[in-house]
Amino acid sequence: MACTDARRRTGVLLPRDLPVRDFLPYARRAEELGFDELWVVEDLGWRGGIAQAATVLAATRRITVGIGLLPAGARNAAFAAMELATLAQLHPGRLIAGVGHGMPDWMRAAGAWPASPLTLLCEFTTTLRALLRGEPGPADGRYVRCGGLVLTELPETVPPVLLGVRGPKSQALAGEVADGLLLAEPAAPGYISASLAHLGRTDAEVVVYDVAAVDEDGEGAVDRARAGLTAIGEPDWAAHLAPLPFAAEFRALRAASADGAEFARTMPADWVRALAVTGTPAEARAAIAARHAAGATCVVLAPVGADPLQELESLATALG
Repeated sequence: MACTDARRRTGVLLPRDLPVRDFLPYARRAEELGFDELWVVEDLGWRGGIAQAATVLAATRRITVGIGLLPAGARNAAFAAMELATLAQLHPGRLIAGVGHGMPDWMRAAGAWPASPLTLLCEFTTTLRALLRGEPGPADGRYVRCGGLVLTELPETVPPVLLGVRGPKSQALAGEVADGLLLAEPAAPGYISASLAHLGRTDAEVVVYDVAAVDEDGEGAVDRARAGLTAIGEPDWAAHLAPLPFAAEFRALRAASADGAEFARTMPADWVRALAVTGTPAEARAAIAARHAAGATCVVLAPVGADPLQELESLATALG
């Protein structure tokens, strides 16, 4: 499955709730099956992103590992640069770092939501990338103050830094200070295109997540994918849906639903197919191709099902 086109890659997400006994078997099997990238998540209260990435990198040989994502408000830029530089030095060319605001409710719960999230993200990303390149830290700003600092140990290959952001201002910032975008699920082609317009560049990395369930029984796969779409009707996901032709109907259905589970259960199958990589193997391959055509450089699949390892196998088989 490993792709020969560097801008049409396919990856897989390591589920945040994967039992610890399955953590390394899942990562190793993703590499054996030929996925180009494996992305770990850092959600508040679950597992830390850098620790997961370090463990996966040490346990595998080829696969690129992405961290999605490190909230700027939760880390000192200089020490984050040290951690990432060390990982990139030990595992050359195999690391991608996602940085973002973090989910506002989580960041407030941790006492780390800034008065100006955009300013913090700009300063943090600018400083992080400068330090990783071996340059002195830029002049002190409102939040980040390590002007003149220089890292001693540097990687031969500087890891890309992507911004995992949704809003147009934040996506425009990614075009100015980062190597590209990391788009959370659902990342339908229309959302990818709209995000690229905000980014204002065509040379950037654009990594997208999408819920995935694939089976020869296409309708069964679509029904299975619904479990991964229960949260997307909430306000934080509004930007993902705005470019889609059924956005108004989508909002109306969510407003009429008692909760996310009912919403996902009653969603028309056509919407599920638009919002996930699902259906038959041929339909799933077409969905991935459509995301690449819209500008995604890597489509990262988030498998849905009771047995993540089995779902991983099924995805690899279906996608060839």
